[in-house]
Amino acid sequence: MSTARPGPLATASGTPDPLYVDPFDPEFPQSDGKPMADSTLQYQWIATIKEGLDALFADRADVFIAADLLWYADRRDKSDVVAPDVLVAFGRPKGHRRSYREWVEEGVVPQVVFEIDSPSNTAAEMERKLAIYDRRGVEEYYYYDPESGSLEGWRRESGRLLPIPDVEDWTSPRLGISFEAPPFKDALVVRGPDGRRFRTYVELSRDVEAAERLARRETRLRRRAERSAKLESQRADEERRLREAAEAETRAALERAERMAARLRELGLESD
Repeated sequence: MSTARPGPLATASGTPDPLYVDPFDPEFPQSDGKPMADSTLQYQWIATIKEGLDALFADRADVFIAADLLWYADRRDKSDVVAPDVLVAFGRPKGHRRSYREWVEEGVVPQVVFEIDSPSNTAAEMERKLAIYDRRGVEEYYYYDPESGSLEGWRRESGRLLPIPDVEDWTSPRLGISFEAPPFKDALVVRGPDGRRFRTYVELSRDVEAAERLARRETRLRRRAERSAKLESQRADEERRLREAAEAETRAALERAERMAARLRELGLESD
């Protein structure tokens, strides 16, 4: 059984250590044989929350976030395993893992977990998971049913996971996110500390496409303005050249006339 430790949390620049390696241990399976999600709706919410948290903590080298990753608490009992839909572990480096094993992760328990309801979930199964998260020391646990719109939350107080009375009037102490959970299907809104909503991949893609279109339009307008300014500058230069040429010709004509008049005076002739 491997007891290797991962590398340091971050390099001097604050970026994740590229040498972080998850030590493989064949005694602890990396899959429980179950699907990540039982429905496209469940998968959408797992992905949206996971990717939203990834973006939120992109600059934190010491925050590890995973979806559907087997979490082992005791190396003496590989049957004591659970796979939260999303887990967040503060104090652990980013990096790919086959599973989350507490003894490899320096004893750090994921502080926040999310579960998204699926058609196969039973009340007994969810009670079992709540008991596991309570026993393992999770600080915050959120359970969302996208079909009904129901959102429940628990927070550790006095050594126990206790229900959050009004999860909509609540900001996660660990994550800084807040929730809006209308009692309608697929209506949950998760907002980051800046108030921006977690978006699906499709929504983000559309935002990127819109931003790219706007950037291209602004580039076209800037280039058009630059061309117009260049043409205007060229016209101004040409007008200045013609004006200077005309002024030079006028001065030359006056100088010729003055020289002619002087010559006539020398000859005793006066010009009218």
